[in-house]
Amino acid sequence: MSFSWLAVPVFLLSWFLTQRSLKYALSRHILDIPNARSSHAIPTPRGGGVGFVLAFISAVVLLYLLGTAQSSLAISLAGGCGVVALIGFADDHASIPARWRLLAHFLGAGVGLYWLNGLPSFTLAGFVVEPQLLSWLLGLTSLVWLLNLYNFMDGIDGLAAIEAICCCVAMCLIYGLFGFEHLIAVPLLLAAAVTGFLILNFPPARIFMGDVGSGFLGLCLGLLAINAGWHKPDLMFCWAIMLGVFIVDATLTLARRFIRGERVYQAHRSHAYQHAANRYGHKRVTISVACINFLFLLPISMLVATEYLSVITGLFLAFIPLGVLAFYFGAGTRHNPI
Repeated sequence: MSFSWLAVPVFLLSWFLTQRSLKYALSRHILDIPNARSSHAIPTPRGGGVGFVLAFISAVVLLYLLGTAQSSLAISLAGGCGVVALIGFADDHASIPARWRLLAHFLGAGVGLYWLNGLPSFTLAGFVVEPQLLSWLLGLTSLVWLLNLYNFMDGIDGLAAIEAICCCVAMCLIYGLFGFEHLIAVPLLLAAAVTGFLILNFPPARIFMGDVGSGFLGLCLGLLAINAGWHKPDLMFCWAIMLGVFIVDATLTLARRFIRGERVYQAHRSHAYQHAANRYGHKRVTISVACINFLFLLPISMLVATEYLSVITGLFLAFIPLGVLAFYFGAGTRHNPI
């Protein structure tokens, strides 16, 4: 059964629910108030991510009922990502202590990883990683890091939404070109759901996705990558390459702040994308990231998917230039060096 027709109603449902979220946030005064560490200038409603969360989970359940999505993947996404979305929703309303948020993150990632049966076996730089306790710990830690870095990178209008859409569309293209059409449905509908939200989040944003959306997206993309890895391990790393802008900026920023002895979970404005936005504006930076994804990272991912490039070569070709770019824009520094 064709599933492409679902993209339109999922998009419309997400857009409608985001509109309702905007009215709800305004009525409850759920606002992000600008401060010295913010990248926006006016109070803006937050929590709009609940729209695409509900639209996407509804779509995943429907795909399962239609026999298009495996039960394990459906439970992994709806259950694991649902836990993270719930704690994010609560945190958008009233600040939740970091230890409880982190506990929920590990719980959600653990649920998602369990239903996918852990990490698949893969080979990286000649080392074979088999499904065992160590790989489970690696998978769990990676998922928690990804969902948190996605939250860190959700700091300017449209960026986190554009990143998710680009990754999903790019992977759908790879799936379609290289014989994995059965994997297209879920990322396609995630892209449709996030696009419905982006209408109100594109610069200048009328609403932010909040923790309910950013944590959900980070974990969801990670679980989609692991699920793809069970079909072909190289596909898991194609997802990692497509997420390169976020992975490199967030990891480099965290590392440099940690070396300086700063509190890494404290709010700040030292990401490369934030420095770039200060100079060029939110819209230009967000569009530039989309261009990097499609014009630079997608071709590398396609070469890895065809095994023309090894995984480690593809990761180096993607991450090293991104690291240079992040350094250029001052990732992890207090002031923009350019």
